[in-house]
Amino acid sequence: MKRILFLLIAVTASTPILFAQTGQKVSSSAVTFKIKNMGINTEGKFEGLKAAISFDKNNLDKSSIEASVDTRTLNSDNSMRDNHLKKEEYFDVEKYPEIKMKSVSFKSLKADNFAGVFDVTIKSKTKRIQVPFTYTENGSKSMFKGNFTISRTDFDIGGKSMVLANNADVAIVVETVK
Repeated sequence: MKRILFLLIAVTASTPILFAQTGQKVSSSAVTFKIKNMGINTEGKFEGLKAAISFDKNNLDKSSIEASVDTRTLNSDNSMRDNHLKKEEYFDVEKYPEIKMKSVSFKSLKADNFAGVFDVTIKSKTKRIQVPFTYTENGSKSMFKGNFTISRTDFDIGGKSMVLANNADVAIVVETVK
C-alpha cells in the first residue's frame, strides 16, 4: 500500500514538471467532425485529448505540437452508429485506440492566423495535412482554433461507399495554460 501511495505521489508531483518542459498544459479541448451520410450532415466528437504543446508565435522554428485523441470516445449521439464506427471497417478502436497529430512546421499568415503542417495518423496510415488555425493569448491562457478537411479513404475508414462522403471536416479547439 505504501508503494502504491508513493508511486501516486511521485507521478502527481512529476506532472507539472512534464508540462513545464513541454510548454503549455491543455485545460479544455473539443475535437469534432462532420461528414455527409446519405446527404445529411452527421456530426460527432472525440474526447480524451492529450497533448505536448510548446508553441511560441515569435519562434515558430522551435515550436512543436504533438497530440492524440482516444478513438474509443467517439460519440455521434447515436450509440448504434457509434458502435458501428468503432468496428474494424471504420476506426478499429481495439487495434488503433488513438488518432495522432505531430507538427512538422509552422508559418505565420497574419496577426493571430497561422498554418501548421502535421503528420496525422489514423489507423496505420499517416498523411501530411496543412491545418490553418488561430492562436490567441490572454495572460497565462492561450487558445488554438483550427479547421481542416481529411479524406476518410486516405485512412481506410469505411471503404467504398455511395452514401458516405469521402471528405470529413474536422474542428479542433484547445485552451492551454502556462
